[in-house]
Amino acid sequence: MIKGLAITPPVIGRISIGRVVEKNGKRLPEKDDQFTITTQIQTKEGWLPHPLDEAMRKETQGSKLRSIPITLPFNDPDLNLRAEYTFFERKSGRPLCAGDGEACRRHTDKGLESLPCPSPDLCDYGSHGLCKPYGRLYVQIGDDDELGCFVFRTTGYNSIRTLAARLRYFHAISGGNLATLPLELKLRGKSTTQSHRAPIYYVDLTLRADQDMKEAVTHAREEAKGRGTLGISQAELDKVAQAGLMNAQFEYAEDEGLQVVEEFIPEEKPAVSGNAVDPSNLRSRLAKQ
Repeated sequence: MIKGLAITPPVIGRISIGRVVEKNGKRLPEKDDQFTITTQIQTKEGWLPHPLDEAMRKETQGSKLRSIPITLPFNDPDLNLRAEYTFFERKSGRPLCAGDGEACRRHTDKGLESLPCPSPDLCDYGSHGLCKPYGRLYVQIGDDDELGCFVFRTTGYNSIRTLAARLRYFHAISGGNLATLPLELKLRGKSTTQSHRAPIYYVDLTLRADQDMKEAVTHAREEAKGRGTLGISQAELDKVAQAGLMNAQFEYAEDEGLQVVEEFIPEEKPAVSGNAVDPSNLRSRLAKQ
């Protein structure tokens, strides 16, 4: 295995709740109130729809696509949902800093350093609005590719918090059989004072509408047992996936960073480079917090 290259789940498509549109010569994100399933090919008009998108829309009989039946690739909740505070450089898409609220890896004049991570609101380095929670949920749709995943990317606290909670709850209830539990991505809406009472949409994870908890857990347990009988080792798959993710300091390449900046961080912010803050002064300020 090449050291320094993160081996992430193989992505064969995307799930989004918005798109990037061109307005006044600028490419800007536009929120939506439904899911869109796309390929990984992007043209001037946007991401090309995946054939599954049209197939699922036909099943809704003209309604908006607000639920998607899925399964998860891994039993470990933290492998299915990868989330960190992340600071991408705007022009290059290069990840400059990523942390979990306690510790971070940051590019500085001295190279890659491990530093405290007090979260974006309390960090001088991330206080410019370019450091955000960044989550990637990996799911499987259909059975055409049993190892291929669709990825839902978000910088929204509501989606990340809800998905993290659901994954842990379902992991506990199913006896750890997340990968065989029949689930559904569901789009939900709410309004807050910060949204000025306008609706905002986030992604939730639920059991499928046609199954109750007992049926779903029974199915998950029997399916897991059947796979084990056939010699399919979910535990080994999780182990290999974890090792691949830990093979590099950052899990995402610059091309992914550019997509995230375009889709989630479009506003012009004060220019901040990886060397804009003196690391020694930053450490001293953080130590006083």
